[in-house]
Amino acid sequence: MTSPVIVALDFPDEPSALSLVERLEPSLCRLKVGKELFTRLGPAFVEKLVDKGFDVFLDLKFHDIPNTVAAACDAAADLGVWMMNVHASGGRRMMEAARGRLEGKSHRPRLIAVTILTSLGEEDIREIGFCGSPAENVLRLAALAQSSGLDGVVCSPLEAAAIREQAGSDFLLVTPGVRPATASLDDQKRVMTPADAMAAGSSYLVIGRPVTGAEDPLKALEDINASI
Repeated sequence: MTSPVIVALDFPDEPSALSLVERLEPSLCRLKVGKELFTRLGPAFVEKLVDKGFDVFLDLKFHDIPNTVAAACDAAADLGVWMMNVHASGGRRMMEAARGRLEGKSHRPRLIAVTILTSLGEEDIREIGFCGSPAENVLRLAALAQSSGLDGVVCSPLEAAAIREQAGSDFLLVTPGVRPATASLDDQKRVMTPADAMAAGSSYLVIGRPVTGAEDPLKALEDINASI
């Protein structure tokens, strides 16, 4: 059974990323490719990871007019990725267009939506014009994503239990902001340990620096898997 851990490959170049990937096995984790690495290395790097047998979460957070986002999701699906995401704040028509473009694919990636970034606290979301608490906004956007036909959402582990209760057992909850108890918080504000996040209802845990920045990344990953 594949681990629920998704290791974030937040590296500035291919040699650094591959030096970690070569030490891992697809059964130990999935891999996340974000904006920096994708911008530097492009689709070919994603395909290289897929060819190595890894499930790849392409974390580009598409947010644009419906047709543009749908076309981008179509292109990402052709790379063989396991999962991709859009911003729920792009609205229902955008999310429905993206999901519709993926229907009929022989390999349909999971499509999830970003709710409220885990780096944002209550003062941050108030400053950009969102009313209510982070948790209230997350629940509202999660309900919108689910009713738009998406497979799940990205959310803080602190909101996972409430979304699980609202959305049911089949809705995927992908949670960054997960840190072992001994790890630094870095720039995350709403965090939880891996074991507690799984107990709260998370489906997958996105973990970056506690693994990639560890003195022994493989041991750090194995310890996290053991803890959950």
